[in-house]
Amino acid sequence: MAEGPLDDPDLLEILYWMRLTRALDERCESLFKQGRFPGAIFSQIGHEAISVGSAHVLEDGDIIAPMHRDLGAYLLRGMTPARVIAQSLGRVAGPSRGRDINSHGLGDLSLGIIGYVSHLPQSMPVALGAAFALRYGLPGREADRVAMTYFGDGSFSEGGAHETLNLAAVLQSPIVFVLENNQYAYSTPLRHQCLVTDLVVRAEGYGMPGIQVDGNDVLDVRGAVDEAVARARRGRGPTLIECKTMRMRGHAIHDRADYVPAELLEEWRARDPIGRFERDLRARGVLDEAHDRELTARIAGELDAAVDEAEASPWPDPGTLTDGVFA
Repeated sequence: MAEGPLDDPDLLEILYWMRLTRALDERCESLFKQGRFPGAIFSQIGHEAISVGSAHVLEDGDIIAPMHRDLGAYLLRGMTPARVIAQSLGRVAGPSRGRDINSHGLGDLSLGIIGYVSHLPQSMPVALGAAFALRYGLPGREADRVAMTYFGDGSFSEGGAHETLNLAAVLQSPIVFVLENNQYAYSTPLRHQCLVTDLVVRAEGYGMPGIQVDGNDVLDVRGAVDEAVARARRGRGPTLIECKTMRMRGHAIHDRADYVPAELLEEWRARDPIGRFERDLRARGVLDEAHDRELTARIAGELDAAVDEAEASPWPDPGTLTDGVFA
């Protein structure tokens, strides 16, 4: 994480993570369509500014509980593209060692990543438990570490979200809640879920600060999360950050999202987070054609190597089927 004002290398690093996230997402979609992935995939295209901008401010020892559209956060916390691909291939090199075949199994506690719970928003109370442990002296953890978790507009209609936010505020827990308002809970638009359009207003009811940001502006996201994380480290409790964005694909690879108006997608496509950031960097003189070509080649090479590494990983031994099963 860069401390203080961001300099040109910091900005280019953020662009690298955003473009790597997008390229890995697209590579996984291509591999799926080639029949090389046996399971489903969940695209996070359009969410890169949120996942990268938020995770960029975290430090070693912090804990994160991402969702299925937070690929950039996984990468920034140390999950390699090869492990992500191996996970979808069902190979031993994946974080679940072949026990799962999509992003449900991308957790790795050694990296401070809690694998997300499919039944949203149940990752939220788990992350709050981690924050509780951090505050009260989890062995081997520094006292000023924080937890961060993500949830969507659909999750905010669930009781578990409200209970978690309320308890976090009461306990003044060192946790940041990143709300990804991407307009749709699977196929249900926000207007059919609630009568408020700015979900951040609910923060006041819990007694915590609420910040609303443009979820397609990576520096806007990063700035808000940086402020919230610093607040949590000082022992001043949780913050709710609403990031307004748009899910540019269906719920999962099988979903054509025909229920989303074409004009709405076009409106948000013009606000693509990577394109916007690139234009900004070019205007600042930070990104030029040479940097652009170098970045493109670097990422393509990394992903080619990641696919080779993942496919070289063996299938799990059937004899280990019950290893790690506690039910």
